[in-house]
Amino acid sequence: MFLIRRIHDDVLPVNQEAIRQVQVILRSHFSAVHPDEIEGLAAKLCNPFKQRFRSVLLVGERSRGRVAGFAFLMHEPELRFCYLDFIASAKDMTGRGIGGALYYHVRQEAIALDVRGLFFECLPDDPDECDDAGMFRENVARLKFYERFGARPIAGTEYQKPIKPGDRGMPFLMFDALDDGQPLARDFARKVVRAILERKYGRICSPRYINQVVESFCDEPLDLRPPRYVHSPRPVKSANVRRFDAIAMVVNEKHDIHHVRERGYVESPVRISAIRSELEPTGLFETIAPRHYSERHIKDVHAPDFVEYLRKACANVPPGKSVYPYVFPIRNAARRPRELSVRAGYYCIDTFTPLNPNAYLAAKRAVDCTLTVADEILRGRRLAYALVRPPGHHAERRAFGGFCYFNNAAIAAHYLSKYGKVAMIDVDYHHGNGQENIFYERSDVLTVSIHGHPNFAYPYFTGFADQRGAGAGEGFNLNLPLAEVVRGDQYREALRKALKAVHRFGPDLLVVCLGLDTAKGDPTGTWPLTPKDFEANGRMLGELYKPTLVVQEGGYRTRTLGVNARHFFTGLVAGAHGR
Repeated sequence: MFLIRRIHDDVLPVNQEAIRQVQVILRSHFSAVHPDEIEGLAAKLCNPFKQRFRSVLLVGERSRGRVAGFAFLMHEPELRFCYLDFIASAKDMTGRGIGGALYYHVRQEAIALDVRGLFFECLPDDPDECDDAGMFRENVARLKFYERFGARPIAGTEYQKPIKPGDRGMPFLMFDALDDGQPLARDFARKVVRAILERKYGRICSPRYINQVVESFCDEPLDLRPPRYVHSPRPVKSANVRRFDAIAMVVNEKHDIHHVRERGYVESPVRISAIRSELEPTGLFETIAPRHYSERHIKDVHAPDFVEYLRKACANVPPGKSVYPYVFPIRNAARRPRELSVRAGYYCIDTFTPLNPNAYLAAKRAVDCTLTVADEILRGRRLAYALVRPPGHHAERRAFGGFCYFNNAAIAAHYLSKYGKVAMIDVDYHHGNGQENIFYERSDVLTVSIHGHPNFAYPYFTGFADQRGAGAGEGFNLNLPLAEVVRGDQYREALRKALKAVHRFGPDLLVVCLGLDTAKGDPTGTWPLTPKDFEANGRMLGELYKPTLVVQEGGYRTRTLGVNARHFFTGLVAGAHGR
């Protein structure tokens, strides 16, 4: 089984190792490639402006991250074409289907990018141009392979014109219409050829040479060489290959053990099924089973005495009962009462978040789910989603509240922070006081929250614009409190401010606290955001172009929860892939 995944950058160790293996394959297969080009592979991924192409690196991996082959695709969004720069298998993997699987997925990537065609070079199948019999056979096999997909050399041009006298074996320029059926227009082809020669070969091709080659594309439309080897092209997808670009989704399958049945308690189990039923049919997600993680990951973020109290207090509540905090330590906070039920007020910020026998168990499982998808990000997954309840963004270092017990997103952000700078963006209607409290004095995690102003919105005592962090964390907390009524365009203006702050911070990884309670009709909010607004917001976040972990927070109007979540993720994927 091969795993095809896209490498976006060299931030994560797993991607650094994959790029290193790709460079080894490049050196072994393409001796004529300049060493600087091989060494600069990661820079091309991270800096699309250097070559004026967006680079797409697909790797085919076997078990334990061994790269069996790769394809390096360059996308020109303004001219709307893709150029396949390299495709190769590791030397011990030739003939095992990896080339076909990679090219199939290259085509799928190009089609998704909505280009007008895929171009690449292929050495000629002309014996007069190749003295080596073995290389000639390889060239024939390669052209036969591409004809299976409908790709053929462009005929009647001087693309094979020698750069200097005596050059032989100059490559064909191949064209794959990507099953579109449209002929290749001359003016479009000329722009493509000029872009390829100037941007890829500008250091060895003179302007005069480039002009001569471009002007040789003179037919309208251009012809492709008639098929020589395959007369009925039929692209075949290998059954032993799967893509790794689906959103990894982990669901807290034990969330429903935490069910508070009191009238008006809106944080109910139906929230998960309402979202899941809309997301799974989209084909955007791959459901991953949650793994177990040590409680120490929680204690890395939350005070150990708080974690121990929550576990013991929940275990102490009789089955079917709930304990609500009702006494709070305004004075003598250092002297905690002996009775666990009374002590709840010492660790809670409100009177409506109960302790019951299953609250700790469900909250711990939500953390397991969130760390599972965090590990998917570290394995190279670009997007991941923890569909969990209870939510977490109101849980502070030493306090629970707002339906939240452990801060799932903050625990994941701390876990990921070992691998680079992390930005957290909270788009819930309510202020993300939990992560603000946890990271308030840290500079390696930026916390941003867009929310209803605390003058009227929970949690009331936090979320003010002048709360910017303290000590080493000063300037690394941004609150954007908004009015009681906010239209979609006004919300996006605040989101743009948040994204500018994120750009300035320059994170390696992104954690999004997804609250769907900003939607029209939500019982805990006052804003009228629509599905189209959620899609636009998701696209803007995706365009940050960072490995992104989304953690479910609020959202309580179950009639529209799923639709809004679906639109958000549709936009997120489109933005993340530049579509």
